[in-house]
Amino acid sequence: MRVRFGDVPDVILPVLDEVEALPWVLGRLPSGYRPIVVDNGSTDGSAAMAQRLGAQVVAEPRRGFGAACHAGLAAATDPLVCFMDCDGSLDPSELPRVVEPVRAGHADLALGERRPERGAWPLHARLANRFLALELRRRTGLQLHDLGPMRAANRVALLELEIVDRRSGWPLEMVLLAARAGWQVVDVPVGYRARSGRSKVTGTFRGTVTAARDMAALLR
Repeated sequence: MRVRFGDVPDVILPVLDEVEALPWVLGRLPSGYRPIVVDNGSTDGSAAMAQRLGAQVVAEPRRGFGAACHAGLAAATDPLVCFMDCDGSLDPSELPRVVEPVRAGHADLALGERRPERGAWPLHARLANRFLALELRRRTGLQLHDLGPMRAANRVALLELEIVDRRSGWPLEMVLLAARAGWQVVDVPVGYRARSGRSKVTGTFRGTVTAARDMAALLR
């Protein structure tokens, strides 16, 4: 799937009430990386803040992490796209490390393998992630250790995968379909910080259970 990429990747940032983290995240994007903030129903002024900081803002009223990611993917225009959480847990300055295997043609999909700071990753979320990574290795043969939310891939190829999940199973379905399509998938170590505010997915036990239920349905 060798594609000649340009120098201006689009970075899709799903957002739900992340006004505190947005200045830090957008301020640390590498030069030439174009932010697409997908507002998934924020009530704290996140969309207005993102616009003031120069990001393209896409409104996605249908709630769900997958819905926001899909809306961002549809709005992107560069052949190379990145995804990452916008809560301050991931450092955008590390995006080039995740992009490089795809840009160089060594991978079709690259995932940031999170290396957490002390206290940055709740135990219940870490255990759920470890279980999913083990199941992925067993079912697909991919040597992955994390379903990391910092990712890079070919935009058109991602659209052609036809990911249908619009909830928290979206990241897993991407990897499952990529494996089925014979993609080369790699992970790249990245840092993982304590987030700004509380995660909407894995920051609570209930959120982790919901995410695990969505992903278990896909594995079945």
